[in-house]
Amino acid sequence: MTYYLDPYGCVKNQVDAENMMAILNEAGWAESENVEDADLIIVNSCGFIESAKKESIDAVLSWRKLYPKKKILLAGCLAQRYAKELAGILPEADGFFGIDDLTDIAKAVTGVMKTSADAPRIEIRPGRRPLLSLPGSAYIKISEGCDNHCAFCAIPLIRGRLRSRTTIDIIDECKALLDRGIKELCLIGQDTGSYGNDLTSDSLPGLMESLSKLEGDFWVRILYIHPDHFPLPILDIMERDKRFLPYFDIPFQHASEKILLAMNRRGNAENYLELIQTLRRRLEDAVIRTTFMTGFPGETEEDFALLLDFQKKAKLDWVGCFAYSREENTPAYKMKGRVAKKTATDRKRLVEEGQISISENQMERFVGRTLNVLVEEKFEPQELSTGETGLYLGRLPCQAPEVDGSTVIFTSAPLKTGTIIPCRIIARAGIDLEAQALNKGIAQ
Repeated sequence: MTYYLDPYGCVKNQVDAENMMAILNEAGWAESENVEDADLIIVNSCGFIESAKKESIDAVLSWRKLYPKKKILLAGCLAQRYAKELAGILPEADGFFGIDDLTDIAKAVTGVMKTSADAPRIEIRPGRRPLLSLPGSAYIKISEGCDNHCAFCAIPLIRGRLRSRTTIDIIDECKALLDRGIKELCLIGQDTGSYGNDLTSDSLPGLMESLSKLEGDFWVRILYIHPDHFPLPILDIMERDKRFLPYFDIPFQHASEKILLAMNRRGNAENYLELIQTLRRRLEDAVIRTTFMTGFPGETEEDFALLLDFQKKAKLDWVGCFAYSREENTPAYKMKGRVAKKTATDRKRLVEEGQISISENQMERFVGRTLNVLVEEKFEPQELSTGETGLYLGRLPCQAPEVDGSTVIFTSAPLKTGTIIPCRIIARAGIDLEAQALNKGIAQ
């Protein structure tokens, strides 16, 4: 039997998908790269905000229309959050599978396919899973769930409270991935800064100390740290071990203290600017990414002006912006002062437009320097000034997978994807960068 995976949502959802694939493959299923050849379509859904939920449901409807006789399993966060409701209103899906216990995926697909075969229970072996990332990079989920309880967020409803993996378990996974040739380890969780708070002896600084004892040339990128309890001791480790990239994904969400308080956050613009200054003072090449939310209940023009002022002062490298999505069973759902959808969308657009020139100026500081680049994809050969050559896409330490800009690499000889090579950064093209591969980094 064969399956086709249609993935949606965040990279944490991606890791879930990879683990499900590993279990199915070990249970005797075969992954199909072509949906036409698959017996089963698995839509790994997102249930975080309204637009993501719609996208996942639309995927089920589209697949059913295209392949009326194929079996379809709706898996992931949306199935976890609304399994009972969807069972009654989405007959296009043949089954639903949440995220409570991924080891039951073989049993779930056996039920959908209505086969008489036994469904083996196979334990997850994280370091051995197939990877859906581009070559050279892998995500390592260090924790599940969240205890921050932001008023707008449905994550605790879907994934529950914080549950951290042990440091030993994470290190074992990282070793396995490094043995497979992975060059960039991306540590993820709903809030990586809270890692270990539910355990007696584990913490993010402690985990990083253990990672620093591993040998080899690789990067460690830490994503999603809540700004209200940023673990400053990690900066000491980053100063000592340059393999920990000075890249900080810190979702500030807003700058108005009134709105932040309504969001169940303790910060303010002054504290957040001080944190940004600390990061840049301690680490010269610190790169900071954030997300902002517009249209949260009660957001006035004055509140929004505070957000724009913060954006201007902070000069963050990368910004993602989202209009507030009203999610049932969250504290914000019943809040008064709802902002019109058009107003929230217009404010989102203003933030995004204002960020373009900021990101361009921030990327300009890397031009003229020699830096390491992770090679990810090859373009068709092009005729350039150096003669017949290759063109590749990659990422610098300042560019996280999928969400930031890219680096275009010019080379006179083939490069191996999934490797880190030294390059000369020669120009900026919008928010992207252009680089020339140095001879000592070129694969022969």
